[in-house]
Amino acid sequence: MATPLEIQLILCDAAQADPASGKVHMLGAGWSRIFSPMTHAVVVLAKVPWDRADQRFSLTLTLRDQDGEPVRIATHDGPRGVHSKGAIRANRPGKVPSGDPIDASFALNVSPLPLAPGHYDWHLEIAGETRTTRFTVLAPLQ
Repeated sequence: MATPLEIQLILCDAAQADPASGKVHMLGAGWSRIFSPMTHAVVVLAKVPWDRADQRFSLTLTLRDQDGEPVRIATHDGPRGVHSKGAIRANRPGKVPSGDPIDASFALNVSPLPLAPGHYDWHLEIAGETRTTRFTVLAPLQ
């Protein structure tokens, strides 16, 4: 059995991943409540075990409602799910001691979404594992 990845999901206002270093530059990180519509970002931070370095890990992020169903947004072409596919790869650098985990990251910047007040989860699937991070959309101030 392969050593599992250590994964964190972080919500923030905006983010940019640096694949070469595994770092992510984030603005407004760590929130769990927003008003709609609002742009935001979902960051995947991974520690890739030494024995799994130099592998490509496909990932899927899907926005789900409080019932666990994929969120669908009305578009000109009809309702569409809110999801993204991507990948991370942690190349084994020469100066990292044998056995040390290697940093890898992915950032998804999300355009404004017209979400109704309620609870939502970003659901991540990667390397046979799943993670979620929950947030709440608050009713507009009146």
